[in-house]
Amino acid sequence: MQSNTSTPPKILLLEDDETLSEILQEFLEEKGYEVIAVYDGHEAVDRAYSDAFDLFLFDIKVPFQNGFDVLSQLRLEGEESPAVFISSLGSIEDLSRAYDAGCDDFLRKPFELQELEIRIKALLKRRFYHKSDEKIRLCEGIYFHLQRNRLYRNDEEIPLSRKEAKILKTLLAHPGEIVSNEQLFAAAWDYDDETREESLRTHIKNLRKILGKETITNIRAQGYFLAQS
Repeated sequence: MQSNTSTPPKILLLEDDETLSEILQEFLEEKGYEVIAVYDGHEAVDRAYSDAFDLFLFDIKVPFQNGFDVLSQLRLEGEESPAVFISSLGSIEDLSRAYDAGCDDFLRKPFELQELEIRIKALLKRRFYHKSDEKIRLCEGIYFHLQRNRLYRNDEEIPLSRKEAKILKTLLAHPGEIVSNEQLFAAAWDYDDETREESLRTHIKNLRKILGKETITNIRAQGYFLAQS
């Protein structure tokens, strides 16, 4: 393992109001995201072509090239990262144009920062589960196949119980976050199963034997944190 934290989701923020841009960037970085802020449409296109982003957060009324046209251009070029428009616009025509441009969500100004975070987390989680054929690398030679719910060392399957596979997938779905025991129980235990912390610890111990002791960290009284290389 090369680090004890997973790579934070990377957001491209297009907002020409510098004060609002700073507020959004500071808030999202405090929540664990990496934020690249740009202030006009041309700069947004340039950065989107030069870097890989997990999510786009675009204002619409920005200099040189509006947010509608920026996103439309990126979608035509095959960019599939989820996109949220933030704007004072809000007519049906504006909403129609936003979704025609390829956005996944629309948040009208003014909005609560917490609501923005909720929507971003939902989109990133949805994108994770829709990567039906994605292999996620955990450490040298070991990866998890999302569609198959299987763990592999090179091309050889590493046996996991059904609960262990679901626990690992849930941890992978929350990069950079502490996942509570309750979240893990909800994901991996059937509704009529008895949820016991001793059982959860046993499954975590088994995963650590495969991935390395430092891979899954127990954050006392909060839950578990998965480190990825």
